[in-house]
Amino acid sequence: MCDVQLKNKIALVTGGSRGIGRAICMKLAQMGAEVFINFSSNEAMAQEVKNAIISLGGKAHVLGLDVADAAAVQQAIRSLVETAGGLHILVNNAGITRDTLLVRMKQEDWNRVIATNLGGVFNCTQAAISTMMKQRWGRVINIGSVVGSMGNAGQANYAAAKAGLEGFSRSVAREVASRGITVNVVAPGFIETDMTAGLPEKHREALLSQIPVGRMGKPEDVAEAVAFLATEGAAYITGQVLHVNGGLFCG
Repeated sequence: MCDVQLKNKIALVTGGSRGIGRAICMKLAQMGAEVFINFSSNEAMAQEVKNAIISLGGKAHVLGLDVADAAAVQQAIRSLVETAGGLHILVNNAGITRDTLLVRMKQEDWNRVIATNLGGVFNCTQAAISTMMKQRWGRVINIGSVVGSMGNAGQANYAAAKAGLEGFSRSVAREVASRGITVNVVAPGFIETDMTAGLPEKHREALLSQIPVGRMGKPEDVAEAVAFLATEGAAYITGQVLHVNGGLFCG
């Protein structure tokens, strides 16, 4: 751990135990932040990320929490701030999918995706923002998706949540800009994660044919974008959507 741009900063990454979230936790810790790794179901994976950070000389903690539970979020973030002494960076990465065509989609599939992927961002941001306002410094970075801009068959619930995330971020950015807080979205394209590992080869080839750079993204590609937006160098960037998709979509 040698980069200290985020030294003395406290970061919370929701859904931080694997994939994109794990890469973000590792990158922020590498840059000197003390990282709280949120998980909802797999504590062992979150502990593995924590151990990896500590082995490299960083500071990390695990935080079990369902971001869709508003009361639990308020309590957990209040406790985090009291323990750590602040909260400077919030990365809203937690998300789920319940993919199916609209005509087959159950109300439960719609409600759960919206509650986690959009409601969870509301819960965590609302709980964190008062502390950031008192500090007069904060970074809220919401992980969107290319499908929030493009749409995708079989993902009406997921795409709606991610599109809503963009409007939410732009609105909150205007509310808190005068307090030194930025709010932005990083919107990944198709990234090599657990979610995409099981794609049939023909489907994978079809996806690759649409990506001008000729490869799927890596979690680290997204983490680099998040890390930049978390720094002082990005202080004049707010209310923006940064697409990280290899040219799949140019917004």
